[in-house]
Amino acid sequence: MKIIHLVFLLAICNQCSAQEGKDYHIMPEATLVFGGSFQKFDNLNSRVANLPQYKQLPSSMGTVEIGWLKEHHRFISGAGIFLGSSMSGDRNEKSSSLRSMGVHAEIGYNLLNSKMVLLYPLAGLGYEMYQARFFKDNSSVDFNDVLQSSTVQNSITPVTFKNSFFNYRLGFGVSLKSPKYPSNSIGVQAGYVGSFSSNSWRGNDNQDLMNAPKDKLSRIYVGLVFAFSPWGMMKDKH
Repeated sequence: MKIIHLVFLLAICNQCSAQEGKDYHIMPEATLVFGGSFQKFDNLNSRVANLPQYKQLPSSMGTVEIGWLKEHHRFISGAGIFLGSSMSGDRNEKSSSLRSMGVHAEIGYNLLNSKMVLLYPLAGLGYEMYQARFFKDNSSVDFNDVLQSSTVQNSITPVTFKNSFFNYRLGFGVSLKSPKYPSNSIGVQAGYVGSFSSNSWRGNDNQDLMNAPKDKLSRIYVGLVFAFSPWGMMKDKH
């Protein structure tokens, strides 16, 4: 946790030191990122594979993120908050879904000495939480049985597990600024996110469970990055 705090502080310090100048380019750019993530939780899926009433977790998610990105003397800093969903899981049939949310911060360096094009490696830290849900096909369960039996009621409830990971991030990005509106840019980021340890899956209310499977976080991400500076947009109009 202390390491993550340090990365956030470094990113904030870089931003604050940049604000000492008078040029609007020193201000951070707000970012909106649409992308995808690809990961596998093999040990949890191996348990599910032995139970025909459940379907294994999907290996991909759609993601959306808000954050900021800053370049100062070719040094890059940034941070973001993201949400992810496999956009799957149907309560009326055998299916599964995976959802996530997290925060992260990175630092990097622009390899090109250009104000219009950024090409940069990134390294950072983050924290992510995951929810895995498994739905059964309950179409053959009698309605009256559900009314009369608490056991049947519990048997048709989706099974939910949770996990969380402190992680490291390694990636790269490229960004192109608009010649007419240099405060706006569009780019791509991609990379790898891994956890420092394997963590046990827990119950829906974060209960520890005996003999629970353990997984590491190991995922690849890619995203389309839209960046804009409200201060720069005001400047561009003059």
